[in-house]
This record gives sequence, C-alpha cells and structure tokens, in this order.
Amino acid sequence: MKRSALLVTILLAACGGGAHPATTVASQPPEPAPVADRAPTPPPAPAAATHAKLTKVRTVEGITEYRMDNGMQVLMFPDDSQSTLTVNVTYLVGSRVEGYGETGMAHLLEHMMFKGSPRHRNVLKLLGERGAQLNGSTWNDRTNYYETLPATQDNLDYALDLESDRMVNASISADDLKTEFSVVRNEFEIGENNPQSILDERVVSTAFLWHNYGKSTIGSRADIEKVPVPALRAFYEKYYQPDNAVLILAGKFDDAAAKAAIEKTFGAIPRPTRVLAASYTVEPVQDGEREVTLRRNGDVNLLALAYHTVGAASPDYAACDAAMDVLTRKPSGRLYKQLVESKLATSVSSSSNLFKDPFLAQIGVEIRDPKNVAKVEPLLLAQVEGLGKSKIDPKELERWRASTLKDLKLAFADSTSIAVFLSEFAGLGDWRTLFAYRNSVKAVTVADVQRVAAMYFKQSNRTLGRFVPSKEIDRAPFTETPDVAAIVKSIEGGDAETQGEAFAATLDNIEARTTRKELKGGIKAALLPKKTRGGKVQLQLQFHWGNEHDLQNTGTIASLASAMLARGTTKHSYQELQDLQDQYTARVVVSGSADGFTLTIETVRDQLASAIDLGAEMMTMPAFSDKELATLKADRIAKLEQAQSDPQAIAVATAQQIMSPWPKSDPRATLTPAERIVLTQKVTAAQLRAYYKTFAGAGHAELSVVGDFDASAVPAQIEKLFGGWTSKKPYTRLASKPFGIAAQQKSVQIKDKEMTMVFGGHDLAMKDSDPDYAAWLMVGQILGGDASSRLWMRVREHEGLSYGVGAWTSADALDEAGSFGLYAMVAPQNLAKAKASIMEEITRMASSAPTADELAKAKSAWIQSMDTQLSDDGYVASSLNEALYDSRTLEYRKQLRAKVQAVTIADVARVAAARLSPSKLIVIDAGDSSKTATK
Repeated sequence: MKRSALLVTILLAACGGGAHPATTVASQPPEPAPVADRAPTPPPAPAAATHAKLTKVRTVEGITEYRMDNGMQVLMFPDDSQSTLTVNVTYLVGSRVEGYGETGMAHLLEHMMFKGSPRHRNVLKLLGERGAQLNGSTWNDRTNYYETLPATQDNLDYALDLESDRMVNASISADDLKTEFSVVRNEFEIGENNPQSILDERVVSTAFLWHNYGKSTIGSRADIEKVPVPALRAFYEKYYQPDNAVLILAGKFDDAAAKAAIEKTFGAIPRPTRVLAASYTVEPVQDGEREVTLRRNGDVNLLALAYHTVGAASPDYAACDAAMDVLTRKPSGRLYKQLVESKLATSVSSSSNLFKDPFLAQIGVEIRDPKNVAKVEPLLLAQVEGLGKSKIDPKELERWRASTLKDLKLAFADSTSIAVFLSEFAGLGDWRTLFAYRNSVKAVTVADVQRVAAMYFKQSNRTLGRFVPSKEIDRAPFTETPDVAAIVKSIEGGDAETQGEAFAATLDNIEARTTRKELKGGIKAALLPKKTRGGKVQLQLQFHWGNEHDLQNTGTIASLASAMLARGTTKHSYQELQDLQDQYTARVVVSGSADGFTLTIETVRDQLASAIDLGAEMMTMPAFSDKELATLKADRIAKLEQAQSDPQAIAVATAQQIMSPWPKSDPRATLTPAERIVLTQKVTAAQLRAYYKTFAGAGHAELSVVGDFDASAVPAQIEKLFGGWTSKKPYTRLASKPFGIAAQQKSVQIKDKEMTMVFGGHDLAMKDSDPDYAAWLMVGQILGGDASSRLWMRVREHEGLSYGVGAWTSADALDEAGSFGLYAMVAPQNLAKAKASIMEEITRMASSAPTADELAKAKSAWIQSMDTQLSDDGYVASSLNEALYDSRTLEYRKQLRAKVQAVTIADVARVAAARLSPSKLIVIDAGDSSKTATK
C-alpha cells in the first residue's frame, strides 16, 4: 500500500483501478437476437439538428468543461505534445448502489460491456486491432472505460461511435453471461489467493454495518454466479445514460472536429425520462472496537487497522492522509522506526481511498516472527491512537506535502494519466475536487493533523481484533458527505501546465531527432531533446561490468547492493535522499543485477541537473549501512516467504529452472523463493562493499535522455560525474543459449489456493535477425498475442475457462536464443479442460495455415501497438538504450516493421511448422489440486 491516497489513485487509474480492477473483457459469439425486453436502439439519425450541442461551462488549468442538452458532461484536455488520444467514459455508478443479492453487479456489467453491441461485437478485439491500450474498472462510486489510441481523427471518430453505441445498445444476453460470469468468478478467485487483500476486505466489511462500502466491489461468489440477466439489464438501463456520465477526451486532437464528433455520437442520445434518486444509507458512528480474524494458508503474520474518517472531498481528508503518512512513511514514519527498524515487523503501510461518502483510514503491518505479534499490537495501537496528543514536527508534515505535490505535478505533466485519473474525482461529485484536494494539501497545518488524529484515531472508532465494553463512551463525531458544490464554487480559471511541442512519435521522427555520441567512461549516449508538457524528462543510464567467471555467486549480493544505493550515501541518510527527490520533483531509482546497475530518473527540466547529481551520489557514494541492510533483508525475506505460496511465482520459477538449467551459482540462473531466502539471509554488508569495490564503475554503459533538456549540458555533466568512475572488472557479455530440454509436465501442489497458474514453453535457436523472425512474431501474435488471438477467443471468450491466457514468441538480438511461451490463470476444476484446449490450439497453429483475416488483424495490432508505445517517453528511452547496447539505431525496428507487413500466410504456416514444437513443450501448473469439484 502507498502512503498517499492520491498516489494510490494515480496508480490504480493507470492500471485499471480499484481493489478488484477488471481486465478488459470481450467475446465474439454468434450474433444474438434482440433481447425481448429491450430491442436495440437504431443508429442515431444523421440530421445535425437532432443532436445535443456542447455548451462551455468553464476552464481550469487547461481542462475545459462542457455540458450537453442531454445532461452529459464533457471534459476536454488538449495536449499536442502527445501522439496519442485517450477517450475515457466514466459512469457515476459503482458498487455503492447495489441492492440485496446484487453484489458485484456493477463489476459484472463492466465485463459484459466489453461483449459490445450488435453493431460493435467484442470491444476489446475491435480496439486491439487499432493498437489501443484500454481497460475498464469498477469501484465504489464510479465505473469507467478508456482507450488510448494513435492520434488520428479516424481513431477518435471510431472510439466515440463505439462508446456512444454501447452506452445504449449493449447486448447483455444470456449467452454472453454464460461464459463471462465464470471469468469474473476466476478474477474473484485470484483475489482470494492474497491474504493481505482478503484481510483488508474482512476489516472493511466489519467496520461498516450498513453502508455498501463494506461490501467488496468484486461481489460475492453466489451473486456473481446467480445474477439474472433481466436484473443486469435493468441496472444498465438505469445508470448507463448520458445524464449519469462524464466523457473525458485528452491528448492530441483537433478541437473543432472533436466537438463535432462528440455532438454527432453522444449528442444523438436523448436525455432519459427517469430521475436518479440519491442514495441515502448513512453509516452510524461506531460505538466500540471490533474484531475480525482470518485463517488461511500463508507464511507471514499480518495486522490490519481501520478508523472511520471523512469523504474524500472534505477539507479534512488531506489532514487524515498526512496523519497516516506521519505514521507509516518509509523510513521516517513513527511506526516504521518503532516496528520495522527494531525488527519487530518487516513493513508498515497505509491507505485512505478517494470515496464520496465517509470511508476509512487503514494501516497494515507485516510480521515474520509470530512471537512478535503480541508485542507489536499494543505498540501499534498506542502509536496510532496517541498521535493526536503527541508533538508533530513540522518536518514530518512537509515531507508528505512535498511528496504529494511532486506526484501531482508529475501527474499533470501526463495528460493520458490525468484523463483516467479524473474518473476518481468525478466520482466524488465534481471533477474539480482534484484541485480542491491540491489546495487542501497546500493548506494543511500541524494543528489540523493533530485535530483529525484526536477525533478519529480512537479506541471506540477502531476495527482491529477484539471487542471490549467501555463505561465511558468516547465516540468519533458524525460526518456527512462533503458539500461539493460549496467546496468547488470558487475554483475557476488557473494556469494550465506548460504545453509541449507537437511531436509525432514515429520511428522516423524519433530517429531524426536523436543524436548519438561517445562519452568518457565508455558511455554510449542517445539524446532526444523535445519540448514536453510540464518540461518532463526521462533519463536512463545503464552500466555493465564483469564476466561469467568473476560473477559467479554474486546474483543475490548484487541485487541487494543495488537496492541499498537508495538507502543512504556517505553524505545523506535514506530519509534525506527521499526528501531531496521530493525537493527536486524527481523520481531517482537504481536497479541492478550481477553484471550491472541502472540509474533511472524522471523529473522536469529545471531540476534535471540536481537530480543527476543526486543519482550520481547514490551510484558512487553508497553507505551500505548494516542497519539499513538488516531492514532491507527482512522486507525481502518476508516477500519471498509469501511468494512460496503464490502459484504464479512458483509456476514461473519452476518452468524457468527446467527450461534454462544454469548452475545455481550462475547469475543467469532462476532461483526459487526458498533458495533466494537462504541466500538473502547469508548476505552481509561486508559482502556488499566487497562486490561494489570490485565491480562498480563505468567502462561499458549506455545513456538515453528523452524530453525537455539541454543536449549539451547533460552529456557534459554525465562525463564529469561518471567519466573517471571506472570498473576494475571489464565487461564481457553473459551470453544466452537454448538448452533444448525434453518435454515434460509437472504439477506443484500449493494448498488452499483458489487459482491455478499454468506457465511453460520451449526454446529454440533464433536471433532477431533471422529471416524467419518476422513470421515467428506473427505466430505468437495469432496464437496468443492479444484479445483477437486463438487462445484468448477459445479459452476465455468461448469456453470461459480462464481469467487470462496468452502466448508469445521471441528471439535475442545477440545470441541464438529464441523461445515460445504460454500462460493461463484458471480455477483448479477447469485446469484439465483449459490445458487440453491450449494444447489443441498450439497443435493447430503448428499444423495449419492462418486465415487471411487472422494475419491481417495480427499485423495491424502488432504495428499499432508499437505506435502506441512510442508515445511513452519512458519506453522510448529504454528502446534507445537497448539499441545502443545492441549497436543499432531505430532503423532496425523500422526494417522489422516492414518485414512484418510483408509476411505472408505461407510464411507463417512454414515457420510455425518448423519452429513451433508441441512435442517439446514444458508445462508447469501450480495450485491446489484438491479443489477439483465443480463450483
């Protein structure tokens, strides 16, 4: 869990949102007959006069709000620095309004919406063929659907037509529900595998007696399985209407053409005649502490703590968020210092979600040693419930404020993220609550933090573990849903973030703008300067050292050493490094493996020099504190102990060990969680210092910088900082190779798990320069590359056996080390059927040619996916780095693109027959084999 509720929301929005985000779903069954109780609405009449018009309401910091006559709200956020556009439709409905027996209905409907309409069947497939990145998510107060596509008017027109069509014409048929309910149930089962997630769910449901916030958005298994189609359709018809929706358009688009397209599509939908009644259930003040105990398979003890607080639009919400940060920030938080640094616990975390009605402040604690639970609980309660009476250092508050404002600033520099992020604030009642929250962050005082802590963090308002009667009643005050209109009434105007240049992110344009040069210290550099929104810039600097002989038995040591670089230098402590990153509006991350470390920086132009200096300090002046190492090891071991009962982690590790049996001492070897625990326990600070002294340094490195920066100043600064920092062990690349292991199947038993992970594949000799490589890519794309693939359509859509299934093909740039891989997530009772279906599709792929339509759609999806990725500067920076390492330019990718376009049906059939080998497959499944009864 993250410290800041704002940061939680940003991340959730980016990846799908919510405690149970729904991966986009789709199907393509036979065309359904019109449903008897609601015939499909005919396409809108073409006459422009019948369309609702957009009326401008206001502009706030570059975001313009419009209203339509049919009640729909439209937010437009133009950003010409993007090469993509994002269409996000948010419906102001979520699990909060579900009735008895309807739990999970809002989420299930979200899945059904990807089935599409009679005119747009299988939404995920249709948008995937256009190279879109898309998702949908359901949360307590809202449901949203978004797609990010290459910025063309045709793509915008298509997306608006599709979204307006499924707003009123979704099929929602019994046939679709037959397969989709089991997919949603599979998603439910995946969540059931996570003890922390389920513990949090139990605590929330115990804290709420009446309000629907106490019910998980994913719903109950029974409701998911038994929901009647008429009830689902009634829910859809009631809430999926223009007067209950917010359309958000962000990225690169022509303003006039976009408005015309919105009026033509959504404007043709009439305002409904029904009136939505406001929800009226209010959670009463809690009148005594509550207890919940969860007993399931796992390896780490967990404590979860919750207190009722306020709705997210309340001015006190930011103060509550700050109070949680004072307690749990790493490494300065009070609980972190008291529990983690003392080794009583391995981690502490907190969260407070952005919900319309009053919700909870939550704290989680991870404890490896069961003997420490009894010690931790009273310390935890005393620290939290004593915060309101304690003295709070202003520095504690300012750390939270600086970090939160940094996250906001970086988020505003990314219009794509903001387009999805605004769904959360729209769900509160008005999108401008985003700015009200930022204003509250700036205004919070130490006195505010002490006040809210004293009001809400008290025994009678606590949900933890036990009930104790109390003679003296000390209850938290009653809170109401914030008056959003009053809070945001003065929010108008404001300065928009600095606009970037109009830059089409194509391979040709990127290559033409990129300058490459050799720097001191053996550093190859690729520099792509351009004006970006908010002056954002991405830097990646990757160092390589050592050889196969010298790097034996260093994998675990190197992993810990790279993580320790951010935990203190000879000049600054761990906390001071964190504070400096916030001060510089920067994220500075160091990652690494045995043969090298990578420095990644995300910041803005005027702070780039300071951020690079800070990164260089972390890379070249590590402290390797014994105390910090002990804390890091405890955290690593706790996570590894949890991974020992994680089907996904075990299936992947087992398969990789079989397919690539490098010696355990080799840095290329894959180790199981149990093996990594043993090695991690043995590592000392002295070993880290010895490894660093022996290997760390320049000599062979790649630098890529993309964004708003001075193309002459940055290389000079890098040379000054790293040009004389030389490794004592020159670099010799660790080569890859195929092992050609014989086919085998293996089941790993992990008790009490509701989901089984299937993972496997085989290797082969192939470089990415091989004449067959382009066709080999299309083999993987057709078989399992996206939502149009054979595996997805059969195993997920038609048979409903898996929440996620796919396959891929690959080859290496420098070694003849190619692969075919597959994965699936299935319920144990569906395992045999799913594996049989997967094997049939692989065999069919290897023995017969694809259709012309399959190949055309696979090519289009692969190419448009590349186009979408190129709009991400972080991806571009990584791609430039990779090309430098491979001694290439982006011309290789351009040529590969042309080769993919030239692939024929005969090429795919020939390469699949020659290279795809069902008889060589290694397939591992991990899960509870005893759970085979039909559910």
